[in-house]
Amino acid sequence: MNTNLVEELKWRGMIHDIMPGTEEQLKKEMTTAYVGIDPTADSLHIGHLVSIMLLKHLQMAGHKPLALVGGATGMIGDPSFKAQERKLLTVEEIQHNVQCIKKQLARFLDFDNSVNGAEICNNYDWMKDYLFLDFIRDVGKHITVNYMMTKDSVKKRMETGISFTEFSYQLLQGYDFLTLYRTKGCKLQMGGSDQWGNITTGTELIRRMEGGEAFALTCPLITKADGTKFGKTEGGNVWLDPEKTSPYKFYQFWLNCSDVDTARYIRIFTLFSREEIEAFEKQHAEAPEQRILQKALAKDITIRVHGEEAYNTAIAASELLFGKATTEQLNSLDRATLMSVFDGVPQFTVSRTTIEAGASLVDLAAEVGMFASKGEIRRELKQNSISVNKQKVGEGCTLGNADILASGCILVQKGKKNYYILNVE
Repeated sequence: MNTNLVEELKWRGMIHDIMPGTEEQLKKEMTTAYVGIDPTADSLHIGHLVSIMLLKHLQMAGHKPLALVGGATGMIGDPSFKAQERKLLTVEEIQHNVQCIKKQLARFLDFDNSVNGAEICNNYDWMKDYLFLDFIRDVGKHITVNYMMTKDSVKKRMETGISFTEFSYQLLQGYDFLTLYRTKGCKLQMGGSDQWGNITTGTELIRRMEGGEAFALTCPLITKADGTKFGKTEGGNVWLDPEKTSPYKFYQFWLNCSDVDTARYIRIFTLFSREEIEAFEKQHAEAPEQRILQKALAKDITIRVHGEEAYNTAIAASELLFGKATTEQLNSLDRATLMSVFDGVPQFTVSRTTIEAGASLVDLAAEVGMFASKGEIRRELKQNSISVNKQKVGEGCTLGNADILASGCILVQKGKKNYYILNVE
């Protein structure tokens, strides 16, 4: 048994609050612990990764992780530090989201270990047949309204208003902890610091209803050094689902983090040892322009989430804009990745018949409006500043079947920074 889990989490900056006795419990025996995830979408986003990494470290230290997917609580929505009430989802929507999330968790946690293999639980299983009258008789009488009102997550909503539905959320989450304590021997709940009130309601229920002892550990809510929200881009959340956030954009998110943020993120989101991280930091300090830290972070987390092939594709895609990519690399990219790279680039449509018959670049570029006139593109061609699929072309350039990339496009470039996409349909 690794007795230094708390110490490991502390140096990584992953502990915000910890209940007295938690460290002693983890040293004493293999401890079952859980993190709750509400299935409000059909994918996790990188904001979920902190608590998932808590489970990963817990399992590596010899303890047993449970991932509680909140099929029941997801139908209500946690009010913790939210400005307004969430949209309520249907049972069918939630069940679909649960299945998608299960697949993503399997990339982080070992579900096959016979000793401390991870498990996924769904609180819908024990809540779906629980009658409201029974619940308030069995559970509600043990927690006073006064106690519930002291929670910061509730107090912060009193001015704007909080529905009874959301007010009752902490009781449901507390009952989850109680149920896992009874059925799985779970003694520890972990989560973000905004969950402290809900988690301690669970430890209180266990104490009052079972006479048992349970524990709590929370990690800080991650923000950027400038105070803005972590995991958000202009396009919204950075998702783990490649259909929602392409591996290229996922990789670029981590690659573009500031030095200050990356120094924190590499501890939280990777499994590199202290020695490895300190070595990266030393190399980075000697040549910050090479972005050693960012590259190490981006590579590790992209491979963990999307796999090595997707990481290599992201690298090839990055070379298109920032390096000396080859036509072969360009041709290896699927359409989704290519469009991610060239998001916002002017696009034009041309028929496949036209290309197959052989089309003069001068005529075609003028016809679709890529350039203002034939004279302009001729001047650019004479100055050797036009490339097709990363190959320089001359005045007599004709586009043909061989120029259509695997993505169904032809990439035209003027100078170093101006790109145009011809969609062949």
